Amino acid sequence: MRPDDLTLASGFTRTRVLAALLLAFCVIWFCNLDYRSLVRPDEGRYAEIAREMGASGDWTTPRLNGIKYFEKPPLQYWATATAYKAFGEHEWTARLWTALTGFAGVLMVGFAGARLFGRRAGFYSAAVLASNILYAAIGHINTLDMGVTFCLTLGLLSFLMAQRGDERTRETRLWMWLAWTAMGFGFLSKGLIGLALPAAAMVAYALVHRNIAFLKRLEPVAGIAIMLAIALPWIVAVSIANPEFPHFFFIHEHFERFLTQAHHRTAPWWFFIPILIVGLLPWTPMLGQTLIAAWKGDPTGQAFKPRRFLLLYAAVIFLFFSTSQSKLPSYILPIFPALALLVGEWLTRVRGRMLTWLILAIAVLALAGAIASPWVANYESDKVPAALYAIFGRWILSGTLTLLAASCIAMFFAWRERIEAAVVTLAVGGLLLIQVIMTGHETLSPSFSTSHLAGTLAPLLDADTPFYSVRTYEQTLPFYIKRTVTLVDYRDELDFGLKQEPELEIPTMEEFEARWRNDRKAMAIMGPDVYRELTGRGLPMRLLAEDARRVIVSRP
Repeated sequence: MRPDDLTLASGFTRTRVLAALLLAFCVIWFCNLDYRSLVRPDEGRYAEIAREMGASGDWTTPRLNGIKYFEKPPLQYWATATAYKAFGEHEWTARLWTALTGFAGVLMVGFAGARLFGRRAGFYSAAVLASNILYAAIGHINTLDMGVTFCLTLGLLSFLMAQRGDERTRETRLWMWLAWTAMGFGFLSKGLIGLALPAAAMVAYALVHRNIAFLKRLEPVAGIAIMLAIALPWIVAVSIANPEFPHFFFIHEHFERFLTQAHHRTAPWWFFIPILIVGLLPWTPMLGQTLIAAWKGDPTGQAFKPRRFLLLYAAVIFLFFSTSQSKLPSYILPIFPALALLVGEWLTRVRGRMLTWLILAIAVLALAGAIASPWVANYESDKVPAALYAIFGRWILSGTLTLLAASCIAMFFAWRERIEAAVVTLAVGGLLLIQVIMTGHETLSPSFSTSHLAGTLAPLLDADTPFYSVRTYEQTLPFYIKRTVTLVDYRDELDFGLKQEPELEIPTMEEFEARWRNDRKAMAIMGPDVYRELTGRGLPMRLLAEDARRVIVSRP
């Protein structure tokens, strides 16, 4: 018996091996949540909204820097504010919801894969999902994308579980109720895409197969009631408290964001193709054959074809965001659990020699990454000095060498037909690559975070000291100084909220200068160019701290 063959090992041995792998995965996944400073803009923004929610006690109206902020629903804010209440306001509690949902998503895919395609497929699928670059990276960054991906994946997998067998049973109903529950929380995570994307995938499947029999298991009456019970109370409460909410949230944030360039996140139609290719590493070489096998892999007489549905689900989401006028790399994250299931199922049928050649491509890429790592210093700018990038390059070198070593070991196992050992080794290499690089990103924190400035400001900043943010808004600063700032001549994403409460801003530089001269004590943050401009105009300021991106001053 081969020691790495989990399916042939005794039940006791298999359980111990899986428990050891799960413990190792847990340690690697969560180990660095508190090591890195929060990064601008997203991590600072979502950490601060939750902090203000907990501090104010208003869990209905999200606010950023004290200003109404209706761009996203509140589920992650609620979860993070709860973590703050339980464990304190730290970097790791700010990232906890993202890390937990990412971790749970891996376990969920492993469980569903085992039930749908067999135990080995479930194990491989979990390994693939845990270690691909995009999923592992987003699982450690405080954004909303992992939370909504978890909800969408829970809904997808529950739907697939409900389609097993030929008869409607109590188990079928329970799985569909769970799917509707997931869609309700998906709405509370990121809005209507929590409902629209699963519905679009079902329509695509029905059109391709000209078969709507699967729709009979949707349990729509109970399901809609469950979904409304989850989502409607907050919609009603926030709309009563803020009559301007419905139009902004449903029209501007959904339809105008999708159809227009209002958010200035435009990109060409092919934008997500390289994101998919790079984001799926180290499993990208398996993707082509996986997609072909998925289209043909379901048994001919099987009424519902789960592999084909997973393929159409991923395609619909990919095309949806490709046609949108607002694009960010993390938007296609929800397709990765579906692809992981397909890749994991395909790996159960691959021969070791073929897998060896596919892994060789990863080894070559890892070697190329190691050789090119010093070139990261070429990304230097006036905001990020070359010296910081040079240090970060050493972390990239360490990560790529780790993946290179794992790839070589995985090729050895694959050549000897020890597929499980090869998959585990490559997965460990992929996850360590991301964790090493994510940890190394802390070397860039002087340019992407204000954590290093907070210690300087804390002893100087009283609760009654005015703090101005002049022609800028540094997203991480309010979280670290535990208070909001007064915006001066700056709106950007806070424009809508400031239109509702204009008294929360200083609209012009002239008004700011007059107020500054009259203040007995005050502090301000601004860019170096604004500092030079105000110094030239004779505004009295005492320099407290500065770096390449920010200058902090006080009243003399």
